[in-house]
Amino acid sequence: MSAARAAGPVPELNYHAPWWLPGGQTQTLWPAVASRRPQGVPPLRRERWTAADGDFVDVDFLDGGDATAPMLVMFHGLEGSSRSHYAQAFAHWAHDAGWRFAMPHFRGCSGELNLGPRAYHSGDFEEIGWLLGRLRQRAGVALHVVGVSLGGNALLRWAQEAGATAAATAHAVAAVCSPIDLAAGGRAIGEGFNRLVYTRMFLRTMKPKALAKLVQHPGLFDRARLLAARNLYEFDNVFTAPLHGFRDTDDYWARASAKPHLQRIAIPTLVLNALNDPFVPAASLPRPGAAIGRHVTLWQPAHGGHVGFPGGGFPGHVMTLPEAVMGWLRAHG
Repeated sequence: MSAARAAGPVPELNYHAPWWLPGGQTQTLWPAVASRRPQGVPPLRRERWTAADGDFVDVDFLDGGDATAPMLVMFHGLEGSSRSHYAQAFAHWAHDAGWRFAMPHFRGCSGELNLGPRAYHSGDFEEIGWLLGRLRQRAGVALHVVGVSLGGNALLRWAQEAGATAAATAHAVAAVCSPIDLAAGGRAIGEGFNRLVYTRMFLRTMKPKALAKLVQHPGLFDRARLLAARNLYEFDNVFTAPLHGFRDTDDYWARASAKPHLQRIAIPTLVLNALNDPFVPAASLPRPGAAIGRHVTLWQPAHGGHVGFPGGGFPGHVMTLPEAVMGWLRAHG
């Protein structure tokens, strides 16, 4: 994996996409649906935690290693879960390394609708902070934390808000393929092939969950406007933004984006984005310099797609990404 536009030391790992899988779209889709997934990881154990507002969050654990083993915490992406291909890959890495592993599910993503008049969003740093605090207490050691896509942006927002106090909770963090400029990412996913495939895929699950939320809490939002939403901008305007304290989508995307606040981070942080990611335009990514702060490493390889980075011969495997990211976290945490 090349270190194009990197700031700070980057592991020696040159990533080259398989010759039979060219382009950002194929490098995104194929690993998610067709690459070999790791085998032999024990089933994850689920705990249900009660939040301060009386709602619940489901957290899946892999209890590998001993009581002093490091703990890897992963936050999933939009509509992801512990069943996502990248979650299974990182859990497999943790199992092989003798680490403990935990994946909290954002509200409504564990397979059961949450109870409160809210869901989750890209800037949910308070939720991240509560979950990490409880996991840090459970682990007995500072954590290594990975956030994927939406979860990575939210993780960066937590590190930014926590500042110097973040070190008591996490050794190091990594944001993987995260749309840290939410407006740019939102525009990209709403255009062309992305709109035909990914926008439809996300709305196919997000709309029914939102409508079920309306049954729980009548009058929470305008049902007709939600049904009419044809992209994430319109969905966020009706549902995500107002339910989580934002004026509208523009306000949400501006205030929740991690890119403007990278200089506030005070712990080792990896921000990994492939330059051919169809969700995250390369032109929207930060450049090295004072604006990102000395604790942040930008790792921007030419290839990899969105949470893809397939490896090996046909049909490929999904272990390149966790091996690269965890190599960096181990070296810096």
